[in-house]
Order: sequence, then C-alpha cells, then structure tokens
Amino acid sequence: MVGARITVNGKEAPISPAAPHTTVLDFLRERGLTGTKEGCAEGECGACSVLVARPGVNKPTDWVAVNACLVPVAALDGQEVVTAEGLAVPGEPGTPPTLHPVQEEMAVRGGSQCGYCTPGFVCSMAAEYYRPDRCAHADSAPAEESAGSADPEHGPNGFDLHALSGNLCRCTGYRPIRDAAFAVGAPTEDDPLAQRREQAPPAPVATEYTQGGGVFVRKNSLAETLRLLRERPDAVVVAGSTDWGVEVNIRSRRADCVVAVDRLPELRELRVEDDHVEIGAALTLTEIERRLDGEVPLLAELFPQFASRLIRNSATLGGNLGTGSPIGDSPPVLLALEASVVLAGADGERTVRLAEYFTGYRRSVRRPGELIRAVRVPLPLSPVTAFHKIAKRRFDDISSVAVAFALDIEQGVVLKARIGLGGVAATPIRAYATEGALEGEPWSAPTVEAAARVLRGEGTPMDDHRASSLYRSAMLGQSLLKLYAQTTEAVSS
Repeated sequence: MVGARITVNGKEAPISPAAPHTTVLDFLRERGLTGTKEGCAEGECGACSVLVARPGVNKPTDWVAVNACLVPVAALDGQEVVTAEGLAVPGEPGTPPTLHPVQEEMAVRGGSQCGYCTPGFVCSMAAEYYRPDRCAHADSAPAEESAGSADPEHGPNGFDLHALSGNLCRCTGYRPIRDAAFAVGAPTEDDPLAQRREQAPPAPVATEYTQGGGVFVRKNSLAETLRLLRERPDAVVVAGSTDWGVEVNIRSRRADCVVAVDRLPELRELRVEDDHVEIGAALTLTEIERRLDGEVPLLAELFPQFASRLIRNSATLGGNLGTGSPIGDSPPVLLALEASVVLAGADGERTVRLAEYFTGYRRSVRRPGELIRAVRVPLPLSPVTAFHKIAKRRFDDISSVAVAFALDIEQGVVLKARIGLGGVAATPIRAYATEGALEGEPWSAPTVEAAARVLRGEGTPMDDHRASSLYRSAMLGQSLLKLYAQTTEAVSS
C-alpha cells in the first residue's frame, strides 16, 4: 500500500520505499534523524528508544518509549512517533531551539559524555516525565538530597528509575543521569506533548504494505486475521516484535508475509470475572501491570524482573507464550497460577491448560492458523506466592532458572501447592513431584528441606554459558528454602 504513512515529530512521511522488514530505527536514520542510535540491535541498550503515542491507562494517550531497533516501521502505519530531536521547542529563525526540560537537566547535571546513549536516555526519561500518575511536585527536594532516601529507585518527584532499566551507558556513569531524572518537575500547561495526552491516539489502520516481494499486513478484526492465517500458514505473526525483531537484526531472517496482531481489539481486553481474570494476548506487559495494579500479586512480582521497561512497553503475554521458549519468564508464573490459554482459529476457539500447552522445545499444541487470544487465570488466588529469578544481572537479563510458587497454607498445613519452573527442561514445567511432597504436610523446616531435595531433581537441567546443570539444580532447592524463610513469620502470624 503506497499510502502507508507515519507521523514523525509532527510531520507525516511515507513509509515507502522501505522494505517491510525495515525497522523504525533504520527508517529514521535514513531521513536524517540520527539521534536514534543502533547499539545492540536486540533491545538491550536503549540507544534507539523513541516515543510512540499509545492508548493510555489514566489518560486517552500515553507517550510510551519503545526500542526502535525492534519495531518494523510498517507496524507504525498511521501512528505518531517523537524522537529526541522532536522534544526540543523550535526557536525563531536563526535561533537555537529551547531544550526540553529532560534535555536541560541532562545537560546541566553532566548526564552525558560521549553522547551516544544520551538521546535514548532522553526519550525514556521523557516517557516517565509524561507518565500521568507520576507524583511530581514543584517543591520536591533537590536531586542531590535523594541519594540517602529510603527508596533510592524513586525520586522525590515520583520518577521511577526502572523507566531507565533498558538504557545502558558505557562512559558517563549513572549518578548524574539519576540526578537529572530526579530533578525534572511537572510538565507545564502549555507543553504540547502533555496536551497531546488529552486526545485519543491514532486509531489502528488496516495495513497491507508490499515492497520488494515482502508484505506486512494488519487486519481490522480477529476474524479477518484468522482467515488470512488459514490462507497463509507460512506467515510470521508479530505483536510487540521483541522476539522477531532480534531474528531480523541478528540472524538476518526475513519473511514473505508478516501479520501484526498487536492492535486487534479482540486481543486487547482485560476482564476480571467472579471466577477468573482474562488477559488479552496482545496487551503489553506494561498495560497489564498498570491496569491490574497489583490485583494478581504473583504477576506484580514478575513484571519488574521481566526484561526492561522498554521491552515491557512492547512485549506481550501472547508473544512470550507463543515463542515456546523454555527460559521465558512468564510461563513459570502462569503455570503456578494454573492459567489456561484461549486459542482462536478460523473454525472456533478452544481453551487449553498451560500445563498441557507445551509439547517440546519451542513446540506447543497450537495448530497452524491458530492464535493465542487470551490468558485466563482462575480465581481465587493462592495467598502465598513468590517468583524467584536467578540471573547474572538483577534486571534486564535472561534467567538461568526461574521458579514461581503459589501455595495455600492453613493452620500451618500446605493444602495446595503449585510450582512452575523455567530453564530446567526443554519446556517450562510444573514441579509435580515437589507439589506432592508438600501437599498435606505441615509447613515446617523438615517438610521444606525434604521437598527441596525433591525439587533439586525436577526437570533435566543442562550445562550452558549461563549456568551448569548442578548450579541450576542447587538453585531449585535453594529457592524453596528461601520461600520458607520469607514466609514463615507471615504464615505463623
């Protein structure tokens, strides 16, 4: 479709002649917007981050930071993007622009040395700057005074440093960047990007963008999409493109047909019913986190440990389950929650327990032409839950082992135990033997120590560059001991 267009810094531009696999990063740089940088090309460094107008949680529009290196530019047909160049207010002819408040604070507080990563930091900071529920106050304490605060990850202005968890800097050091983040105030009433939040974002548009033998398609409805997938079983389905974008960049993979499902309304619902919570497969993890607002505590514990905020702004539960990776972070949690997936095909829907969904390494019961429409979590929830992710870095890392617990403990006895494991087999698995060793037994040190020995033998952990099989097994048992130490006091009280 020749008419496919994108609005960049307030100006419309045709997507053509970019190939369907062209990323937003390459599209922008080819048009002279070189503030958007390529660092890692896999969504880890944040040098490429830009702002996209998306449906808001607390306002009609949220400015959301995303990795431009992962998103196909065709996926933003009809959408609005703001780059670091677009944040500053243009001056009169012959005069320099007025720096955006985030840019100003980064400059005066020494938040940049070589400058390579700075535009990406600025865009991520701007997304947090415009977050509607950020509690910003004009009389906040100076950034320097926040260093010894009880919560070093949140500034006196409400700035959440996790907003920068997907941005890396090699030379500046993070203290001046943090100082700049904690110094920004609230947007002024005449700030155009703040005003833009009060209007709805661009509505999704049907797209069929063909160039160079490839095609990128977005249909208006789930039914149309399913009919297309029945006709094109070879198509690659993308939502946030956080997995496929890496394949395109690092492994040079290409697809004759890419089908986007991220804006399908049928995949973007979130409902809390009497007996279950239904989460649309195309809702981003950030949207789920903010809309649930802690209503499912185990998911609330997962989200901060899932990649980075930049990735969570695009990644979806449907995508994380659809890849079938044995080291995905959400499957162990959803297994512990006894979740099911709703699979939709051209001939109808079916519901499959997640414990029966995975059939082998990156394989599942999902048939050709089927999509994950939603994830269902049954209610009521178990009161004792925990998610332990063992990785080399605290945040933004791939897990060596992931363990999720959901226990019902009454009067000191384990009535029900559900344990999901990742990184210890060809698929995410339930620790059935350990669950059996706990259920009906007292929640006591002897029980837990015996069950920990069982847990160490669950799965078939392997040796790789992240961890040895012995280490993985040891961490399984240690995880249960940690849970016992963390919960004993709470349960006994």
